[in-house]
Order: sequence, then C-alpha cells, then structure tokens
Amino acid sequence: MHKLEENLRRLVDEACRHPAGSPQRQKRLTQVIRLTTSKLWRESTPYYQDALQQTWLYFCSHVCKTYDSTRGSVITWLNTYLRWRLQDFYRQKLDESIKTALPSISQSASGDRIETFYPEESLVAPPDVPPILENVRLWVEQDTDGELRRTYIQGHPHVNCQVLILKRLPPEISWKDLSAEYKLPVSTLSSFYQRQCLPRLRKFAEKEGYL
Repeated sequence: MHKLEENLRRLVDEACRHPAGSPQRQKRLTQVIRLTTSKLWRESTPYYQDALQQTWLYFCSHVCKTYDSTRGSVITWLNTYLRWRLQDFYRQKLDESIKTALPSISQSASGDRIETFYPEESLVAPPDVPPILENVRLWVEQDTDGELRRTYIQGHPHVNCQVLILKRLPPEISWKDLSAEYKLPVSTLSSFYQRQCLPRLRKFAEKEGYL
C-alpha cells in the first residue's frame, strides 16, 4: 500500500505540472483513477454510482487546487470526499421520506449542501442538517407516556406503533419484509399504521412546529 500511495502522489504531482485539460494531465489522472478504483469505499446503495461519479469529477477538476499530500494519501482524500457525497444522497433520501410521511413539514433548510471540501474534517453531519428525523426517533424510542407501546394490532401486542414507526423511519423496512417478520398481511400492517401510528406521528410533528 505504501508503494501505491507513493506512486499516486507522484502521478498527481506530474499531472498538476501540466495545464488543465491537456492530454498529459488527463493521462496521469486517468492512471490515478485506474489505480484507486478498487481501493475506494464501497457500499450497496442505489446512489453509490452517482456519488462515485461526482467524486471523479471533483477529483479531475480540483485535485491540483485542493489536495495536500502532507495531510493524507490520495486514497484517503478520495474516500473522504466520496463518503461526504454519500451522506448528501442519504440526507436527501431522509428528507424525501419524511416529506412523504409528513407532507406539510417545511423543507426550507433541507436543500443546504456542503460545497467546500476539507479532507481533515471527520465525517459527521454538518450542523445545519434539519434535526427532524433525530427528534422523531428520540420521541418514539422514549415514548414517555407509553401510548405508542399501548397502541398495537389486536392480538399482537409486540406489533405496536413504537415498533412500526421505528421500522418505517429512513432507511425504512419494506412492508413486505415486515409482513414476513411478523407473519401478518401487508394490508393489516399498512392499515394499522395509517389509522393509528401516522395520526400520532402528525400530532407530535404539530406540537414540535414541523407542521
């Protein structure tokens, strides 16, 4: 790995000695891409390829401006950026899922994105991410008055609103999988969720000012 990292630093250094868009720079950047592709962070999410494409575009256009070899290897730099982009896509999915469950929630703050990349920063959600999901999850888990746990499908006390809301929060478990887990029809689970769980979820959202 040490030899690979040295080779990558050399290729980046050589690429940046040539003008942007020149065949010489492109040739070396392409070599870096080929050498690092198998070393990058991987995960089985539907938006992984989009995040990877954004990473390569950023790499080709910004490596000579922002990469600092004294702060880490090329692979670490690329992986950090890739995981930031994956977080962007994941936050977008969360916002869409919450908007579906609570369509009146204001999304005014959900469009903020990270435009400046700092490799040395740890991979934590930036402070401007709307805390809606975290607040909802905490409310459901605490269930201070026990109402969510007490509200369950007749004959199935273990299938209650607390369980189902948590299961349906992003990244949600499909009704098909829940049906298999609890041995209940999808229609039964979905109907109960619509009639009993969502009204309580909306009541909480109204109380918190999300609606």
